[in-house]
Amino acid sequence: MKRRTREAWAAYAFLSPWMIGFVIFMAIPMVASLVLSFTDYDALRSPEAVGWANYQRLIEDPAVRKSLVNTLVYTVLSVPATMAVSLALAALLTRAAGRSAGFFRTVFYLPEITPKVAVGVLFLILFNGQAGLVNAVLGLVGIDGPQWSTDGPWVKPGLVLMHLWSVGSTVVIYLAALRGVPRELYEAAELDGASAWQRFRRVTVPMISGALFFTLIVQTIAALQSFDEAYTAFYGSAASATYSNDAALFYLIYLFQQAFEFLHLGYASAMAWLLFVVILAITLVQVRLSRRFVYYEGGDR
Repeated sequence: MKRRTREAWAAYAFLSPWMIGFVIFMAIPMVASLVLSFTDYDALRSPEAVGWANYQRLIEDPAVRKSLVNTLVYTVLSVPATMAVSLALAALLTRAAGRSAGFFRTVFYLPEITPKVAVGVLFLILFNGQAGLVNAVLGLVGIDGPQWSTDGPWVKPGLVLMHLWSVGSTVVIYLAALRGVPRELYEAAELDGASAWQRFRRVTVPMISGALFFTLIVQTIAALQSFDEAYTAFYGSAASATYSNDAALFYLIYLFQQAFEFLHLGYASAMAWLLFVVILAITLVQVRLSRRFVYYEGGDR
């Protein structure tokens, strides 16, 4: 018992930096924002209690609905595209051998460490409707490229394409999952006459479904909190006068504007809690549905 007690205290000692950081930088700010969401606060004077007025304003504010719809549409476009491209790249990496495997893993992961602000600036350079590289390449094959940065329907697809620049972490996760699939399963399926598509559908996907489910949740949460690239490209000081577009008004951008441009900190806190509820609801639905599609080694689904 004494030994177990010492081991428990040692474990708590190792966990304490994270626990202290969570309390100081996560738990306390969350409680404070919940309290502020019921106040009128602009950082220049003391908070004034307003009850549910901020949440009532959320229902009536058309910009909240617009930004939330933009964010959800972007999420629906971005998450499947990210997962599909990452899985395709990971499948290609499984065929690499020797030194080339390490080289290509590094190449695919390097964009992951590119600052998001730089990616936003890169968006304006590559997807410029008149002189951008993307439209120039499309022109070589006879396609008249759209106005990615000013035509509303094309803004979110353009941002999704830019997001595919940095899928390195997802590729690494899928690569590890693919290499964990037993080769015997592929050999048995091939002996039974299964085609490549059938082997992928009946063997690969079930065996890596845990990794797919994990990245689905992580990518969904990240997409719902998209901010950096869109804000830099459309709402930064250098670009806002020319490229500002309501199609790029994501929820977190509008929250940022309310909090730090208009100093409506109480209202912004209410917006943050609405986003928290939306993310929680979507995640719970995904977890619920995962019981039907995710394969576990013990045989449970």
